[in-house]
Amino acid sequence: MLINDNAYFQIVDQIKREIAKAQYKATLAVNQELILLYYNIGKIINENKSWGNKFVDNLAKDIKVSYPNSTGYSVRNLKYMAKLAEDYPDEEFVQQVVAQIPWGHNVILLDKFDENTYREWYARETLKNGWSRNVLVHQIESKLYERQVLANKMTNFETKLPAPESELALQIIKDPYVFDFIPFKEDMLERDIENALIKDVTALLLELGTGFAFVGHQYHLNVGGDDFYIDLLFYNLNLRSYVVIELKTGEFKPEYAGQLNFYLSAVDGILKKDADNPTIGLLLCKSKNNLVVEYSLKDMSKPIGVSEYQITGKLPNNLADQLPSVEDLQNRIQNTENG
Repeated sequence: MLINDNAYFQIVDQIKREIAKAQYKATLAVNQELILLYYNIGKIINENKSWGNKFVDNLAKDIKVSYPNSTGYSVRNLKYMAKLAEDYPDEEFVQQVVAQIPWGHNVILLDKFDENTYREWYARETLKNGWSRNVLVHQIESKLYERQVLANKMTNFETKLPAPESELALQIIKDPYVFDFIPFKEDMLERDIENALIKDVTALLLELGTGFAFVGHQYHLNVGGDDFYIDLLFYNLNLRSYVVIELKTGEFKPEYAGQLNFYLSAVDGILKKDADNPTIGLLLCKSKNNLVVEYSLKDMSKPIGVSEYQITGKLPNNLADQLPSVEDLQNRIQNTENG
């Protein structure tokens, strides 16, 4: 006899959550042991480099003979193990970070970067956000580290937000934002860009970062009988605050910050609950003068950040076809010098 009772279903859901949690822990433990095994094998290989170039080749063959059903011990993988051990001499870091993400992710980081600063940052972000390999590659190719960590962040967050919130808010700012999933059109209007962003909201959320939940597009606010429409409204679960995003297709102008400041006040007055932190504003412009931005934000009462955005990192085909190739340019320069 089937039980049709809400209390029973809650018990089932609780048990299912416990099973899922245990399965995740088991998977994580297996991954940790595998990475640490690879790390130790890599150390042994590095300690015996004197055997010469064929050492790893023979090693792969002998492991295959002893463990014919085991995968992961190819010549290529053994070389990655050696590189892992050589590039990460800090075993504690390996246990706490490297062993927490899958082997395939680690191989990508070993391939893409020579510096451990980049590897560590992307490894920690992968761990924090649960990125798949494809997402990790996308973030690397879009230069997320440079845009989020090394970029000059045009915000007043540090003065308008208390310490914990300001640090979290700075983590959501990138400069520029890359919306390379939007089909490029000449003279795109702001509404065209908004519609394209909403059409692929999954890609938009990935570019914005972790914790964002979409609330509305052209979100309507009635203030004293007057109607206003916010381009994009989000709620960030990590910040526990609303995030207002305004898009401008031209260069930043000081009046844009004033308009956004008004929207933040309106959202704080109409939507914000007591448990929410102050609403944050993000103004995305096609270009900006950093000094103008700095002066514009200096005396604003609300937390605002200003960033540029790029619709695409690639030239449209019709333009790319009209440009000379690198070889053509080199030949022209050489001919000019010879002449």
